[in-house]
Amino acid sequence: MRRAFCRASLAGSALLASRLPAFAGQARIDPADTAFMIAATALVLMMTIPGLALFYSGMVRRKNMLATMAQSVAATAVVSLLWFAIAYSLAFAGGGALLGGLSRAFLAGIGVDTVSPLASNIPELLFAAYQMTFAIITVALVGGAVADRLRFSAFVVFCAIWLFVVYVPSAHWVWGGGFLERLGLIDFAGGTVVHINAGVAGLVAALMVGARQGYGRENLAPFDLSLAVIGTGLLWVGWFGFNGGSALGVGSRAVFAIVATHLSACAGAVVWSAIEWKHRGKPSVLGMISGAVAGLGTITPASGFVLPWQGVVIGAIAGAVCYFASTSLKQRFGYDDSLDVFGVHGVGGILGTLLAGVFATASVSASAAHPGVSGLWQGNVRQFAVQVVGVAVTLAWCALGTWISLKLTSAIVDLRVSRDDEREGLDVSQHGEAMGT
Repeated sequence: MRRAFCRASLAGSALLASRLPAFAGQARIDPADTAFMIAATALVLMMTIPGLALFYSGMVRRKNMLATMAQSVAATAVVSLLWFAIAYSLAFAGGGALLGGLSRAFLAGIGVDTVSPLASNIPELLFAAYQMTFAIITVALVGGAVADRLRFSAFVVFCAIWLFVVYVPSAHWVWGGGFLERLGLIDFAGGTVVHINAGVAGLVAALMVGARQGYGRENLAPFDLSLAVIGTGLLWVGWFGFNGGSALGVGSRAVFAIVATHLSACAGAVVWSAIEWKHRGKPSVLGMISGAVAGLGTITPASGFVLPWQGVVIGAIAGAVCYFASTSLKQRFGYDDSLDVFGVHGVGGILGTLLAGVFATASVSASAAHPGVSGLWQGNVRQFAVQVVGVAVTLAWCALGTWISLKLTSAIVDLRVSRDDEREGLDVSQHGEAMGT
């Protein structure tokens, strides 16, 4: 995504030019690209509300459905305000190796015709809004790992702290001119910044907050999977803006990203369901939608660099690996990641970021002055090594940053509701409301 794809180690000048936005270096706003990015921004915001809100709330117990929806709404409101106040500037204004600057704090200097050097074909305010939607859904995803027991006030405080400690630096490193972009990391739409960060943060939060009461002993089955299916549909369609919009303009790269995204989701759903069918005798609806989301998350970092058939391969691998991570791996280590944020998004993000290094250079080799088999192989090895470094850095920083964020949050407010409040349900204990009969 953004400029990160401009430094693939195989590239060379011809490939570099093919990966830059259409009007890089020119302060000219293109109406068609602007219209496309307005639609993409709306689609990505739709992924959180109502998409993720429905997806998550449909997979918890009845007494926690409204509280789970409230997390998505709160993340949208809190992150949006903080993003335009200062987070956008720190992530995308300035080219420091570790962090941006304050030149765009409170949208300073952004006028009607202002463009960002990262997307000089659309208004900078639109670029900032599009990036905002990514920050929102990343923070909102984390809440699924600690659904049913996290205090609402703790989630709100955590959103604000984690945004600055983890998300903003990571976004700058990968997309805003930071050291991982300079190293040549390929992450078209958020394998590291969004999915690894959300998954690892969810795992750390689940371990620090602790398991739900009755976990492993009581029936904690979803109350209404029909809501989760509707949420999946909204996420699936919204992902076209998530990945397609990361091309930052109208063109073939956006189309290829959208098609690869759709096919990956299909392959993930089919493979997850097939494995579950074989092991458990029946293909569950929960398995189908989980496999689809696994395919969507895993294709994300590679979506703008692969051919459609490679999207199918990546989705199929995601369906199998994420199924294992969400079942056998989770049972083996006994952590209570309520909605499998780590198993689907964390593992999918890791897998997709690594597979981007395997497939991306091969799929665009024709633009790289035909390096030949030997050159292509060497390029893939170099790029894969860069991807490994990017994954390792993201894992380490996110784990540490999430621990710090939760410690700071716990110093302000208790992380977990009381045992009685948890038994009563978060809808009533946290919001004084309940689902109707």
